[in-house]
Amino acid sequence: MNRKELEDQIIENYRKDERMMILAFAQWSINRGLDPQALYERAYPGQKNNPELLAALELTVPKEEAGDIADETVLNMLSVFGNDDLAFVVSEVIHTRK
Repeated sequence: MNRKELEDQIIENYRKDERMMILAFAQWSINRGLDPQALYERAYPGQKNNPELLAALELTVPKEEAGDIADETVLNMLSVFGNDDLAFVVSEVIHTRK
C-alpha cells in the first residue's frame, strides 16, 4: 500500500467512526425521548438539517427496539471527535434529567 492509499484509508476510517458517533448520539437522544436535531441545533445554531445527522436518523430505531447507550459513552464519543458544544448540551440534558 502506498502512502496515498494509506492516507485515504485513514480518512475513510475516521469518517466511518464519525458516522458511528453521530448515530450513537441520535439513538441515545431517541432512547431518552429527545429530539436529536433540536439538541444539535442548540449546540450549533445555524447548522439546521446537518446531512450526516439526517442520514443517521434514517438508521435509528424506536427506543423499544434499541439497546441502551450510556450517557458516558455518548459524552466520550462526542469529546473524541471534538464536538465539545454538543457534548456540553448533552451534559446539560443529563444533569437536568437527574
